[in-house]
Amino acid sequence: MTMVVQWVRSLIFMITIYAWMLILGLFFAPYALFAKRGALMACKTYARTTLWLARWMVGIRSEVRGVVPTGEVVVGAKHQSFLDIIVIFDAVPHGKFIMKRELLWTPIIGLYARRLGCIPVNRGKKGAAVAKMVKDVAKEFNEPGQLVIYPQGTRVAPGVHKPYKVGTAILYEGLGFTCIPVATNAGVFWPRTGILRKPGLAIVDFLDPIEPGVARNEFLGRLEEVIEMRSDALMREVGFDPDGIH
Repeated sequence: MTMVVQWVRSLIFMITIYAWMLILGLFFAPYALFAKRGALMACKTYARTTLWLARWMVGIRSEVRGVVPTGEVVVGAKHQSFLDIIVIFDAVPHGKFIMKRELLWTPIIGLYARRLGCIPVNRGKKGAAVAKMVKDVAKEFNEPGQLVIYPQGTRVAPGVHKPYKVGTAILYEGLGFTCIPVATNAGVFWPRTGILRKPGLAIVDFLDPIEPGVARNEFLGRLEEVIEMRSDALMREVGFDPDGIH
């Protein structure tokens, strides 16, 4: 019975946050069209209210650990669910995301992604896509911000392993920025698929920086090692065994 109640609460929560996205998106659209500040204000408001609703409606609390970057950096983040996107965006001053090109054509999200300076990537073109991504990112950084990229390229369920792709290393090399690895356990409570949201403490942890100048293969190895080890530790902290998933 408790699980049924939680599922119903989760359904109401999901309907609420997407309705709220539409309402906020339309309300701020005129401001966002003429000023990037308007887009940032709208998205920050959405992130903070969604985190508050998650705590109140389905019992998901969120916590940010580590030193949150404020300058120009590449943020290489573990991606398990929509929740870790929201927590990271709420934490950093001006987050810009590497995102699927298809999202640019979605209502509301596309408008705000453009105004925030998010970088679209055509994932079907591999090398060409990576080269264009580096060029677009370099052009976009005439304004400061924190560039968030997901080294595995997609959401990965807790306990599931997917290889880290070279795009993050190429960006790190090409921009010459410090990289901040980020670990999370958010997918334990807010899964990548389905309706059910489970109560608990979702943590996003900003880890020690990787300074510029590390060779590509060494950089990727270090990035994967620190993110995966810390994410596994965060999952174990809340009672989830990542080694139990095969």
